[in-house]
Amino acid sequence: MPNPDFSVRTIDRRSFLKTSGILSAGMLVSAALPLSEAVAFGRGRYRITRTRLMMGTFAAITVIGPSRDEADDAISLAFDEMERSARLFDRHQEISPIGTLNREGRAADLEPEVTALLERSLQLNRVTRGAFDITVKPVVDLYQHTFASRQAPPGDERVAAVLDLVDSGAVRMQGRTVRFAREGMGVTLDGIAKGYAIDCGMKALKRRGIQHALINAGGDIRTMGGRGPHRPWRVAVQNPDREGLALQTFTMKDGAAATSGNYEVYFDKEKVYHHLIHPGSARPARGSRSVTVLAADATLADALSTAVFVAGPRDGKGLMETLPGAECLIVTAGGAHVSSSRWPSAEGLFSPASSSS
Repeated sequence: MPNPDFSVRTIDRRSFLKTSGILSAGMLVSAALPLSEAVAFGRGRYRITRTRLMMGTFAAITVIGPSRDEADDAISLAFDEMERSARLFDRHQEISPIGTLNREGRAADLEPEVTALLERSLQLNRVTRGAFDITVKPVVDLYQHTFASRQAPPGDERVAAVLDLVDSGAVRMQGRTVRFAREGMGVTLDGIAKGYAIDCGMKALKRRGIQHALINAGGDIRTMGGRGPHRPWRVAVQNPDREGLALQTFTMKDGAAATSGNYEVYFDKEKVYHHLIHPGSARPARGSRSVTVLAADATLADALSTAVFVAGPRDGKGLMETLPGAECLIVTAGGAHVSSSRWPSAEGLFSPASSSS
């Protein structure tokens, strides 16, 4: 029986029920992910897929192994871990650590993994030369509120007023305490938290002894061990201009892929004003249609796809050339395809280790 392949695809979270992501027998199926599937795979092995609604999308976990019961237990544990980590970084929940920090401007006694992800986010801000910035929340809120009330973008004066609040350097961290140096600041980890949740899910699978797995949450993907010895997972990059069609396919045994696109979350019907905000101008980034990043883990791939999109095709590609083990494919606003120098060729194998050489 043909094995399922998976598509890197972002999703309009306001209509997340229109989700896809499976390539079966080489064809992209534009339909919902299967809620449950267990298929005999040959030689005493099973392919087990379970799907759950979380983080505003469908998350699917596929495990290949000799025991359906053990796979089900491991998948349940992985889903629980993903949901637990997602709650920690949910800025929409006032009682979450991030919700508390945004509301009070300060949060103490934070869980170590919360401070660790905040520290990694600030480090990535420096690595990406400011392109990845979690302090754009006031700008995102401004666009959301203005379009909701007036169906129009905010004026230059209002944008300039919140632009002063965008500054990762004004996030002060000391031990388990985090505070903002300026009143009115806020952070959003939407550009990294989903990748982190996926990584948490994969760690849970590893703890249960799973060796071959794939997690796909709304098109952000993490793979482990291939589909078996010498059988990597086959991944397709979604074409942003032709829904349901692949832009390119490649293979991956261990690694992660994430895509950011200006069609993913937007404030206006024309999709001119979207959620990928340039922290230097407080305006939506304009140079790209989509950016797919391959990296060793989903946390990094998630954050870098945002950073490269914000930086623009030329600077984004230049940034990626300085980062060993990570690659990008950019679809520019004009429809051109720009890739980093070690992006895998069609049907080629991506390996984070080989990319760093």
